[in-house]
Amino acid sequence: MPDYRRRLPHFHPNHRYLFLTWRLWHSLPSHLTKPAANLTPGQSFVTTDRLLDSQTSGPLWLQDHRIADLVCTAILHGERSRRFYDLSAWVIMPNHIHLVILPLVPVPVLMRWLKGSTARAANQLLGRTGQPFWQDESFDHYLRNLVELEHTIAYVEENPVSAGLVSFSKHWHWSSAGLQPSEPRTL
Repeated sequence: MPDYRRRLPHFHPNHRYLFLTWRLWHSLPSHLTKPAANLTPGQSFVTTDRLLDSQTSGPLWLQDHRIADLVCTAILHGERSRRFYDLSAWVIMPNHIHLVILPLVPVPVLMRWLKGSTARAANQLLGRTGQPFWQDESFDHYLRNLVELEHTIAYVEENPVSAGLVSFSKHWHWSSAGLQPSEPRTL
């Protein structure tokens, strides 16, 4: 059962689905990144996610179609070619990403590859060099049962709707809900 700690504890039981979220560097003001003492970890996550959804300033590089496309391609490549995980749901929001996966390699390995390769390519597209692209830490939560898995998949795929970006999840192109069988992505 892999377990490690950075700023947040990370606990990844083997053969369990995992909900992962990470965000762009400095996408939230530092005074908003500290969880309120009276909130549960789940409430703190939802509060932070809603703050990310409502941000109109700070880096929003993922709303650039070139950047969103390259991250989308990397997410799909991580499943199809690298075989780092089985992908259940995903969404690319303007300043953060959600994935629901069954990891097939250690999570630090897949996250280092996914964040590292996309950061380099995105910074090149944006004409940025030597600057962080992603926030160092990511949020992860292993899903304990089928009900929690189904609820989390719905949460991920409905995130663009709840953020007011589209009226229907299938209209958000950068998600598992928006990826139509008639529009296969190639690598």
